[in-house]
Amino acid sequence: MVGKELLFIKNNEIELEAEYFHSNGSINLPVVLICHPHPQYGGNMYNNVVSGVFNYIIKHEISCLRFNFRGVGKSTGHHSGGSGELDDVKACIDFLVNMKNHERIMICGYSYGAAIGCSAINYSEKIIGYVSISFPWDIMGIQYKELSQSSKPKLFIQGNQDNVAVYERFQENFDSYLDPKTSKIIDGADHFYIGYESQISEEVLAFYNSLI
Repeated sequence: MVGKELLFIKNNEIELEAEYFHSNGSINLPVVLICHPHPQYGGNMYNNVVSGVFNYIIKHEISCLRFNFRGVGKSTGHHSGGSGELDDVKACIDFLVNMKNHERIMICGYSYGAAIGCSAINYSEKIIGYVSISFPWDIMGIQYKELSQSSKPKLFIQGNQDNVAVYERFQENFDSYLDPKTSKIIDGADHFYIGYESQISEEVLAFYNSLI
């Protein structure tokens, strides 16, 4: 284990607060990029789901980056409603490729972070797939469903008690995506996944392992 590094990632005039773990394993193994939930509802890179996945991933010696969107924590700038945040994700991808020399990236986004993060799937050929945790399709609109369409592997995780990313609409939205895709329904979980962080993390790791 090489250790964790607190740093700032440049996105033009914006600086994004981030935490990066670099494994001493093969550089050819994918790195995981985690995107946090909605900033205007308290979302940040220390959210319970984000932290659960980040800590579980790095415990397994896998390189990982989590970051705060613009205007969150120590990140500069202001919330933009989505377009600027998508640029933030792309800046993190560029950082991982150009500054940390990663050849393959798996995106993992939760809620708002799923809509924004997964919408960068086609930004680079180095992105090999994504995990979406409670994609809020009905809140974010058709734009992010279209941007997150891809023929790359996808895993959609959803709680069956979720009334924010409404569970009753999950299958319809899931069915609209291109293959390859898989889904995992977390029985008993609502949108916040309190007490289900380990289960989610195990699913994320299993999907990661399916890509390598």
